Amino acid sequence: MRNPHDTQPSRSYDLNPRVQGIAGPPRILFWGVIIFFVLLLLGIAGVVVGFREVLQPAQQQRVIDQLPFMRMLRRPTPQGGVFPTLEPPANADDALALLDMPLDIASPVDAEQPQAAAEQPTTPPASPPPTNTPAPATAVEPTVPNVTAVEQSSSPAQLQRDAVLPAAASPSAQNKLPPSARISGVVHQQQTWNNCGPATITMALSYYGWQHDQSFARVRLKPNREDKNVSPRELAGFVEDESFVKALVRMGGTLELLKRLVANDFPVVIETGEMFEAYDWIGHYRVLIAYDDSFQTFYFFDSFLGVGAGAQGITKSYNQVDSDWQAFNRTFIVVYEPQRAELLRILLDEYWDEASAAQLAFETAQAEARREPQNPFAWFNMGTSLVALSRYQEAAAAYDQANRTGKLPWRMYWYQFGAFEAYYQVGRYDDVLSLAKINQNNSRELEETYYWQGRVQEAQGELQRAASSYRRALTYNPNYDDARRALDNLS
Repeated sequence: MRNPHDTQPSRSYDLNPRVQGIAGPPRILFWGVIIFFVLLLLGIAGVVVGFREVLQPAQQQRVIDQLPFMRMLRRPTPQGGVFPTLEPPANADDALALLDMPLDIASPVDAEQPQAAAEQPTTPPASPPPTNTPAPATAVEPTVPNVTAVEQSSSPAQLQRDAVLPAAASPSAQNKLPPSARISGVVHQQQTWNNCGPATITMALSYYGWQHDQSFARVRLKPNREDKNVSPRELAGFVEDESFVKALVRMGGTLELLKRLVANDFPVVIETGEMFEAYDWIGHYRVLIAYDDSFQTFYFFDSFLGVGAGAQGITKSYNQVDSDWQAFNRTFIVVYEPQRAELLRILLDEYWDEASAAQLAFETAQAEARREPQNPFAWFNMGTSLVALSRYQEAAAAYDQANRTGKLPWRMYWYQFGAFEAYYQVGRYDDVLSLAKINQNNSRELEETYYWQGRVQEAQGELQRAASSYRRALTYNPNYDDARRALDNLS
């Protein structure tokens, strides 16, 4: 028993490890861990910024091909995948009036249109549609097709008897379209990065024995490989300048017209809106090579998707083609030999005349807008058709309504610039600049955006800024004739 008077101190236990001789973590280790995580976070931030801001899209894609998870580091697309809504005029009556407007009524003159816009006409397209005089009757020598009975002829009348013609031109039931037809001899090109347009027009030219590949076309059409858009007129201009055949661009096409062209061995390129796997909505060209009524199917050689089963072509139903094609106002490019111009004129009928084709496109879009008032493409196509007819006031109202729907794909203004022209021509310069700013935030490599920005700056008397914008456009595409002419005019 312990003596309470025992003076020997009781044994105590100090829990401090230093007292017990157990060393704690060194201070340098503690700060080392902190510094490591800070550097790690800075490294991650650097990778994100470098991936988004330093690497070009083509380089980003190569990284993603090796490391698919890097896809999440791409710059986020606009919310909902739609184009940010502009603030169009609050009154929609002008747009709604278009639903019942016949085009034979003269366009109202806008008395308030700024003088600067009125005095400076729109720069003509870099590559106007062909205006060649059809070859004399004795020179018409159609290529013998593989599914129709088009024979060499010495007169347009003979062509009408032998070609697969529209009902209005056909003198007999024997000229009805065959239930299927195919163009043989098109050589497929699998596109390189961002090279859909050059690859597709190369395929169409290959039908005529053209020997160059898509890299040759890219140098002329897309000197900057990141350029997001090659217009149909640029493709047609390339055909006219670089080959021995010709090309024609029209809007407002129909499925029946596509079939008529294929049945008579005319390669035709169309531009459509697509949603490829792992991609947002994007514009895409493809060349039509066949159709089959029994399956209600078109067959395409596609620079991205390939040649399909048995190299017979990528299949798309008639309805799906028309739906995808609507986003581009059903624009088509026909590549043809000069000696077959007369036959093509007969086949196209009203579409041979560019203004007539634009009117037909407007009437189609007008009917679609009546049926589906919230369809953004119907209103947008009305605007595009009206711009082609130089009816800018009504075109601006149609584009306003397309924007009001809030459903336009966010890349829509990468490919089509009619709204820039319409707003410019009616003096709505702030709207042109707003479209330009949104495009520039989404992609720098759009030379048309800087061109229209320059047009507004020039109209407002800011000549140095205009010259800078035109030069910026030319840095992205030195072959952009509109910007080159605008810059030369400033000098």
